[in-house]
Amino acid sequence: MKDEYDFSKGERGRFSRPNAVLTPPVHLDTDVMAFLVARAEARGVTVNELVNALLKKNIELIEVAE
Repeated sequence: MKDEYDFSKGERGRFSRPNAVLTPPVHLDTDVMAFLVARAEARGVTVNELVNALLKKNIELIEVAE
């Protein structure tokens, strides 16, 4: 590393995207992922589609229970 860096020509916020939506990674246990992959293949959908459908159904159930 250099002892000093010249930021005199830097532009504040140049790469900032105020409306950017970040999608955090989700890490699943190996056995959970294996189950989901098998179910997705059986239904002919992607794992993403299956997980989103399961989560949406769970959200509906939670909202009904409240």
